[in-house]
Amino acid sequence: MRRHDPKDFEMTDTNGANTAHGLAVAAPLAEAIAKKGYDSLTPVQEAVLNPELEHQDLLVSAQTGSGKTVAFGLALASTLLRGEDRLEKAASPLALIIAPTRELALQVMRELQWLYAPAGGRITSCIGGMDMRDERRALNQGVHIVVGTPGRLVDHVKRGSLVLDDIRAIVLDEADEMLDMGFREELEHILGEAPTTRRTLMFSATVSKPIARLAENFQNNAVRLNTTSSKQQHIDIEYQALTVNPHDTENAIINVLRYHEAQTALVFCSRRETVNKLTARLNNRGFSVVALSGEYSQKERTNSMQAMRDGRARVCVATDVAARGIDLPGLDLVIHADLPRNQEGLLHRSGRTGRAGRKGVSALIVPVRAKRRMERLFQDAKVTASWGPPPSAKEVSARDDERLLSHAFLEDGIQEGEQSLAAALLAKFGADQVAAAFIRMQREGRSPPEELGKVKESNKKDRGARDEFPREERRRSRQQEPDFQNGSWVTLSVGRKTNADPKWILPMLCKAGGLNREQIGNIRIGQTITHVELQQDAARSLIDTAGPDGRIDKSLTVRRAAGPPAAEKFGDRPSRPERSERPDRKPYRGKDGGKPSSFKDKKPRWTKDGEAPRPKKPRWEKDANGKPRKPTSNWKPDAAGANKPRKPRSGPATGSKSKRPAKRDK
Repeated sequence: MRRHDPKDFEMTDTNGANTAHGLAVAAPLAEAIAKKGYDSLTPVQEAVLNPELEHQDLLVSAQTGSGKTVAFGLALASTLLRGEDRLEKAASPLALIIAPTRELALQVMRELQWLYAPAGGRITSCIGGMDMRDERRALNQGVHIVVGTPGRLVDHVKRGSLVLDDIRAIVLDEADEMLDMGFREELEHILGEAPTTRRTLMFSATVSKPIARLAENFQNNAVRLNTTSSKQQHIDIEYQALTVNPHDTENAIINVLRYHEAQTALVFCSRRETVNKLTARLNNRGFSVVALSGEYSQKERTNSMQAMRDGRARVCVATDVAARGIDLPGLDLVIHADLPRNQEGLLHRSGRTGRAGRKGVSALIVPVRAKRRMERLFQDAKVTASWGPPPSAKEVSARDDERLLSHAFLEDGIQEGEQSLAAALLAKFGADQVAAAFIRMQREGRSPPEELGKVKESNKKDRGARDEFPREERRRSRQQEPDFQNGSWVTLSVGRKTNADPKWILPMLCKAGGLNREQIGNIRIGQTITHVELQQDAARSLIDTAGPDGRIDKSLTVRRAAGPPAAEKFGDRPSRPERSERPDRKPYRGKDGGKPSSFKDKKPRWTKDGEAPRPKKPRWEKDANGKPRKPTSNWKPDAAGANKPRKPRSGPATGSKSKRPAKRDK
């Protein structure tokens, strides 16, 4: 068995300097990298190729856009190839890659396909939303690497179509995101079914306590690699904070798109309704735009991503589902239509541009009241942003004129076959007319820029977040919850009697309905049912997933609720104080104590001085049917105080009810 020499693959930069430091790369993978045009390795790729870590478990934290997919592809080469140049046909998979989202899984599969093509590697995907029969058929034909999402992989394992007996390595890509989405049980199930002799590689943007606990339980003496550098993290991204009035947000987005004219642009929104609204607005203005959110099927989402890669669409309006791991070629512009709520969201969104040494722009549309919050967010994320207004209509028009004057067609010389036609055009129309026609042709089909209002700065000083939101919105912002003004309520068939707890209700909803934590609001647990507040699109998605019977688990059903639950009978009442703490109340008499001594000499409150007590109402005897006779409403005692019960009813003295007499003829 031949071992690869470290000199098998040594990449040099343009000056001929050795940039790979003689790192050993398998010959087939070196060939694939050379064909792809790589001239240097990124820090995370160099770190995982350390010969001392060839058979070690790794816990890697690297910044966005650092080439993590190629990094773990190179790290797996020694485990899969074992010194050979080609992979032999495998009866069951040798490596398993787990990704949080479908788009990221498909992207990882494409990267590994070209990387392992010279080695004869066969890679397939197992993701939700695709036909499970096709995936089972591909697994039966024999593959070397399987890339999938946690839920679908668990389904294949339980059905027996995915056998993990020969697994040599498992990679968890974006492990922190998978734990946030509630996939802990699925990950533990997959890692528990795999052989204990495997290698386990975890790649995560941040290593939190849950990630550390997962590594302790399922990794063997993992080596920690941290290639994240706060100084180099944002060097290729230009952050622009554009202050606007709230009603000019969409107009500002249009002007930013027109000003930059990027080859590919990505616009982030926080809600699906905003995605649909903004997509329709941009489509009406002539932009080639596609949408990407959780309400679309997997086929529609795949077609949207393919349209962006093929150049048929230039703008993608998406929710945060596209913020993790999505790599679009030529993505030069990221626009935050809705502001991120934390620094992780800011970095992951902006990290879609400025990748692999390319320059990019991250533009944030900041309402004037949110300026102070964004300043604090930039400070926490260690990001330096340039503040200013969005491009005006005049600036967009001036930028169009600059691009027109520097057009490549004007700089190229007259080619053969164009001389005669050019001379004919000049002779017939003149130079001015031909130039004007060229200008109109360039401007045709482009959306005109929007006129923006003057931004009115707030006069309030030193009030922090109070300038940004009212009290309720400030509370939601502190808790990092979305706006649920138009939210929907659903009920779950669990309650306190069945030990309902938000700790397992929240991840269960994320897995069952494909939701994220930002789409889930209040959880109110009752005795037998639980009310959950969701965003409208999230509630609709959960109800559709549950189906007609509303079942989302073996013993759990979901139903749409009319609104929030009513307060329980004693839920909001203060505790009743003790009788001794209420001096306005009379002392307790007791069962055998009678009245207090202070009340013995007092007369009844219904008598007057010199009058006899008022007689009590008599206890009426039972009638012939055994029912007590009720006194009439106008009963009064006679002068002598004797009681006069009314006369008994006439009729049969039977236990059954007397029949109504038959009607007589008039």
